[in-house]
Amino acid sequence: MGRETRVLTGGIYFGEGPRWRDGRLWFSDFYAHAVKSVSLAGDLRTEVEIDDQPSGLGWMPDGSLLIVSMTRRQVLRRTPDGKLGLHADLSHIATFHCNDMVVDAAGGAYVGNFGFDLDTAIQQRGVPDVLADHPTAKLAYVTPGGQTRVVAEDMHFPNGPVITPDGKTLILGETLAAVLTAFDIGPNGDLSNRRVWAPTSPAVPDGICLDADGAIWVANPIAPQCVRIAKGGEVLEIIETGGQPCFACMLGGEDGETLFMVVADSSDHGEAAKAATGKILVATVDSRRAGRP
Repeated sequence: MGRETRVLTGGIYFGEGPRWRDGRLWFSDFYAHAVKSVSLAGDLRTEVEIDDQPSGLGWMPDGSLLIVSMTRRQVLRRTPDGKLGLHADLSHIATFHCNDMVVDAAGGAYVGNFGFDLDTAIQQRGVPDVLADHPTAKLAYVTPGGQTRVVAEDMHFPNGPVITPDGKTLILGETLAAVLTAFDIGPNGDLSNRRVWAPTSPAVPDGICLDADGAIWVANPIAPQCVRIAKGGEVLEIIETGGQPCFACMLGGEDGETLFMVVADSSDHGEAAKAATGKILVATVDSRRAGRP
C-alpha cells in the first residue's frame, strides 16, 4: 500500500519554490504572477503580486522576503513593512530564466538559472537529445547586501537547492544530469569540493527537501511521483502523485512531518499557462524537515 495523499488546494497554474513559514506553505504561482500561501486547512491566499513570473523564495534574518523574478533575471526584496524593490540583478550571470533559490542563515542567496531556453529546445530536438547535449549554467550567490558573483559553473540545470542543518553543505539537483550534487560552503558563501551526493535516474530532480534522517525528497518532473533518496542513491520510498508530475516538494506542518507536493499537468510554458489545473498534495511522512529549505 502506498502512503495516503490528499489534495490540499487546487486552483494554481504552476507552483514552485514551496516554503513552510508561520503556519502556512508559501509558494510561487508562475502564471498568476503571484506568491501565494495556504494553510493546512486549505485556505489559499495571495501574498505578493509581481509583474513577472516568480520562482524561488526565502527569508532574510530581518523578515524580508526574497523572490526570484524569473524572466527579468532578478531577485526582489519585500521588506517587513511591505515595500517591494530590486535586491539583485543577475542578468550578467544567468543565461536564461532564473529559477530556484535557497537563502542562508545570514541572508545570502544561492540562485540557479535554466542556462538556455529549455521548452524551445525540447520542442525542436526532443527530450533525449536535450538530455544528451545542452548548454550548462552558472550558479549565482547574492550577498545579504545584494552583491552578486558566480560560485559554481557548468551546472546541468541547477534546481531545488537546500542547506544542511549545520550550514556547511549545499545540496542541489542538476535536473538534466539526473544527480544531486553537494558542495562545501565556505566563508562568505563560497563553494568548494563539488561531488555527486546521489544519482537519481530514472527520476530527475526538480524541487527537493531534506529530512532529519539525512534523506532527500525529490520531486520528479517526468513522472507522477515524489521520491525519497538516501545519500549514494538508494530509493527509500516513492509517493505517487496521481495523474500529474511533481515539480516541487517541501516538509512542513506543525511537527515538520507533512510533505507538500506541488503538481501540474505540464511544465511547458504554453500548456501550464492555459488553465489553473495545478494542485498541492499532502501526505504525512515519518521524518521531519531539516536544514534551511
